Amino acid sequence: MAKAPAPAALKLITGRSPGRDSGGRKVNPGPAFKRLPPEAPEWLSPEAAAEWDRVMPELSRLDLVKESDRAALAAYCEAWAVFVAATRTIQAEGLTIEARQGTLAHPAVAIARNAGREMRSWATHFGLTPSTEQALARGGGGDGDEANPFAGGG
Repeated sequence: MAKAPAPAALKLITGRSPGRDSGGRKVNPGPAFKRLPPEAPEWLSPEAAAEWDRVMPELSRLDLVKESDRAALAAYCEAWAVFVAATRTIQAEGLTIEARQGTLAHPAVAIARNAGREMRSWATHFGLTPSTEQALARGGGGDGDEANPFAGGG
């Protein structure tokens, strides 16, 4: 699967110097969207709403979201809610079930696996994975050349 392109704001945060990405290339800032955080949809499940409330402050602080990101963020939050529900079912009922064919994987195992994949896919778009979090932390200060062994330094 091809890696999804990162938003300009994420590239700039992880960049080596102002206006440049981690490779030192100039970053096209893209369209000047109004960076106002979207309101949570009223139909989110309680677990998804809690996840929305957990991630939105940081996404807003980093200017990574805009109103039109509402659907994608809602999809991420609902995938999280499905993952949590399936995991709780597995914890309560076990990884396997007894059927006429013998012992089978509990259906919630596949549900959790699929929800986890979907959640990770959406999370990457918003910089919510451990690797993108580390990239954000590295890009938070300085130009990063001291940590780059390929930066010409003598």
